[in-house]
Amino acid sequence: MPVPYRSLWILLLFGLAWSARGELTIEITQGVEGAIPIAVVPFAGQAGLPEDVAAIVRADLGRSGRFQPLPPRDMLTRPTSPDDVNWGAWQTLGQDYLVVGSVTSLGGDRYEVQFHLLDVYRKERLAGYRLPAEGRTLRRTAHRIADIVYEKITGQPGAFATRIAYVTVTRQDGRRIYQLQIADADGHRPRTVVVSPEPLMSPAWSPDGQKIAYVSFEHRRSAVYIQTLATGAREKVAEFPGINGAPAWSPDGGELALTLSKDGSPDIYVLNLTTRRLRRLTHSFAIDTEPSWSPDGKRLVFTSDRGGSPQIYIVPAQGGRPRRLTFTGAYNARAVFSPDGRKLALVHGGRGYRIAVFDLASGRMEVLTTGPLDESPSFAPNGSMILYATQVDGRGQLAAVSVDGRVRQRLRTGDGDVREPAWSPF
Repeated sequence: MPVPYRSLWILLLFGLAWSARGELTIEITQGVEGAIPIAVVPFAGQAGLPEDVAAIVRADLGRSGRFQPLPPRDMLTRPTSPDDVNWGAWQTLGQDYLVVGSVTSLGGDRYEVQFHLLDVYRKERLAGYRLPAEGRTLRRTAHRIADIVYEKITGQPGAFATRIAYVTVTRQDGRRIYQLQIADADGHRPRTVVVSPEPLMSPAWSPDGQKIAYVSFEHRRSAVYIQTLATGAREKVAEFPGINGAPAWSPDGGELALTLSKDGSPDIYVLNLTTRRLRRLTHSFAIDTEPSWSPDGKRLVFTSDRGGSPQIYIVPAQGGRPRRLTFTGAYNARAVFSPDGRKLALVHGGRGYRIAVFDLASGRMEVLTTGPLDESPSFAPNGSMILYATQVDGRGQLAAVSVDGRVRQRLRTGDGDVREPAWSPF
């Protein structure tokens, strides 16, 4: 059962290790009816390259659930530039949009990726770019292309070039091994940040995507650390008596909201990362935990059972009287703001634990998932999807649902359980 706070003991191993095992495989379980037909033609010059750029773009658009990419085997022609396009052939295939391109070697490990997005029925070019790349960055370049295509057609920024963090749990020699990992948003290129024989939880991305904050009990006392992903270096930022947990970065990256019990029961505090000064936001005999900042940095929401059951409250970032937000159901917890600040994603209890969206203006609650144990919601930086942890056949897995409930994905791994997801910023 989800609870506002769970203690843990962890041992940390430094460094950022690449792992070929444990890649997440994304399965579309529900897409938008009448998804947009689009053909991403294989790019010229891809033979022998470490990544198939067109295939990655095709997969990105397909897993969004909003596009229906045409399989290459069904393509009547394979143009690589706008001048080669036979518009009638693509109209016959019922394609609304067409992506063509090429990869040119510039010598050594340097490449130039060129692509064009074409409107088939208007017979016009909507976008055209030349992007520099190296062999190791071709996958990221492909994600950038998918982002551009997605935004040109839908009007909403794409989030394919972002990353996700999550915790995996596997067994080794009869013991559980926990790993905090990060990967591309499509589950590829998983990298291990932290390894522990004890549970890991609460990873939180810094606003610039360069660091992750987390909780450590390695000395049998809780402490909050910040780890730099590029170097593996870490810094202990909070080790007060009692609970030190639930770190959440302020939008400007200068502060961390925390749950601390140094003065008695767990309350919400804000730590200035430059001065190390604390600002206490709540004063309650109840459990106040799981803070989350509004995008403008002016407010925080948090979970509290001060009213008799876990519910969501909001408080000014500079202090003030908390106000209760949720009244539907006996359990509402772990709320996070949408990127536009208009909604909250949260865990809603009732018949099991499900992911719901709460509209701050109207107070309306909409349940998006079916449970029974869905938790840890995290918005994509463009606000289109919510990543969360769930249970499938008795195993922890990750899943994602669009904010309108029309698109559903499942992220599978071949090893152990996966939990505690966090979607990176842009």
